[in-house]
Amino acid sequence: MECYIKQYEASKQEAYDEVYKQINNAWKDINEGFLKPRQVPISALNRILNLIRVLDLFCKDHDGSTNVDDSIKASITTLLIDHISV
Repeated sequence: MECYIKQYEASKQEAYDEVYKQINNAWKDINEGFLKPRQVPISALNRILNLIRVLDLFCKDHDGSTNVDDSIKASITTLLIDHISV
């Protein structure tokens, strides 16, 4: 956000809106890519998609890498430790 604000002399809200617009467009591109024929195995693409999902989880509403709060800790626990009952 800070880079965008400095580069384009934008307000925090303008930077926030633009970054989220770019993120939404990237998700659309990713989803579209999954619908098209491809030479890469779907299992490899799923691993990449799962990594992107985790990054999105940590960075979507706050900086999850430097400011770890209880919601991030709970998300990590849910993702990696808690069992899913079937």
